[in-house]
Amino acid sequence: MSLDRDWDSIRPDRGLRAAEAGMGLLRITLLFGSAIVALALVAATLLDSETRSLLSARDDAAGLDMAATGSIDHRVTYTVRRSVLQSLPGSVCIIRSDGTSSGDC
Repeated sequence: MSLDRDWDSIRPDRGLRAAEAGMGLLRITLLFGSAIVALALVAATLLDSETRSLLSARDDAAGLDMAATGSIDHRVTYTVRRSVLQSLPGSVCIIRSDGTSSGDC
């Protein structure tokens, strides 16, 4: 028993406290979490540039805007025309298959 008391007099904090273990775990979690977020940001940028270069290399996708919004009936066909000669820059002329038109034509 005297050996235990001698060790306690030299180093009284032999046991690991729960607060120290919790702070260490928090630091490790923050370190790896921030590394994963940084890696995800870099990977997303690289993958986006790769996708754009692959799509622009294809002949059938050249000149197409890949963003699509809205919905239309699949049986209806129409033509959308925009021109720099129209009164407003955002004006659109829609010509349906039956010849009727709407918008700024």
